[in-house]
Amino acid sequence: MNRHAPTAVRPVVTGVGVLSAAGEGTTALAEAVVHGKAAFGPVTRFDVSARRTTRAALLPEPRPLADAVLAAVGQACRRAGLDPAADPDGGPPVLLALHSDRHTRATLAEVSAGTTARWGGPGVLRAYTGACVAAGTAVADAAQLVATGRRPRVLVAAGHLVEPGVFAAFDAGRALARDGELRPFSTGRSGTLLGDAAVAVLVEAETEAERRGAPVLARLAGWGRAGDAHHVCRPEPDGDGVARAIVAALGRAGIAPEDVDYVNANGTGSTLSDHAEALALRRVFGGHTDRLPVSSSKAVHGHALEASALLELVVTIGALTDGLLPVNAGWLGPDPEIGLDLVLDGPRAARPRYALTLNSAFGGANTALLVAAR
Repeated sequence: MNRHAPTAVRPVVTGVGVLSAAGEGTTALAEAVVHGKAAFGPVTRFDVSARRTTRAALLPEPRPLADAVLAAVGQACRRAGLDPAADPDGGPPVLLALHSDRHTRATLAEVSAGTTARWGGPGVLRAYTGACVAAGTAVADAAQLVATGRRPRVLVAAGHLVEPGVFAAFDAGRALARDGELRPFSTGRSGTLLGDAAVAVLVEAETEAERRGAPVLARLAGWGRAGDAHHVCRPEPDGDGVARAIVAALGRAGIAPEDVDYVNANGTGSTLSDHAEALALRRVFGGHTDRLPVSSSKAVHGHALEASALLELVVTIGALTDGLLPVNAGWLGPDPEIGLDLVLDGPRAARPRYALTLNSAFGGANTALLVAAR
């Protein structure tokens, strides 16, 4: 395994905030994913009468995207105990993941101004629009900025609201589940379903968290990125890109595959993608795969595109802190080509030392984030 030199500074997560179709806050999200309570319902935000699929996971109370992201930022900063009055010049820069469309510039400006006004700091330092690995890439960059001592803390934020253009494109491409349910790794799966999300995570140097007396929710032990460039929207059939991203994350943490106790998989419900990801897990973990619990929380909160990786990082941190692994919802029966130890029929009690969360995007981009229990 390729091992990186240990970082001088350990990046930790001290605050999280989230708005999802399950509701506002991490408690609502944890309750939904742990018990497999899928949040999909009819799309009423725009006309879907001409679409093959008419369901998505939408916020219970709609609001503008910038407002949703700022609400998540507020949750994360308050949970981390940030006090801008005590340290007016120490506000964290923001790495922001958004879908690239005509609203991106305005949303970025609103989030930047809002975070600076309330929490100090320079606002949005970078914007990430790299499809479904955008937020995962932002987290990796934040961890690197902290680990190398360039920033004491970085705020990663992401947002996605289901909109008519993207919904139409996914529906026309037959990427959405025809039966209105997202069934990762299951027989009978027919595609993904989209979801709303606004998420924020504060990444901080462990020494800074100790100095402030801030709560440490989890440690970002490793991160990896890899591209396979196989096809514009189809994954490498053998999962090579996903496997290399996982190996990079494990190598950075300096741990063996057998040390990983849970995987929150990309698991979009696509026949090809789920199969490739299962092969990637088998390729990296070998015989340990038979004892490695896997689920995809997308089956509950939907695919939030650019915000997915951050939403699923919050879910994965929750699994570490609460000791309950999320259910792989939407299950109909085993696919003989998958062969994973899926979390089914209810939450599984566990105390993972290390957990992985994986994401893949059109164009062959892949990210792996490895979190360790505090």
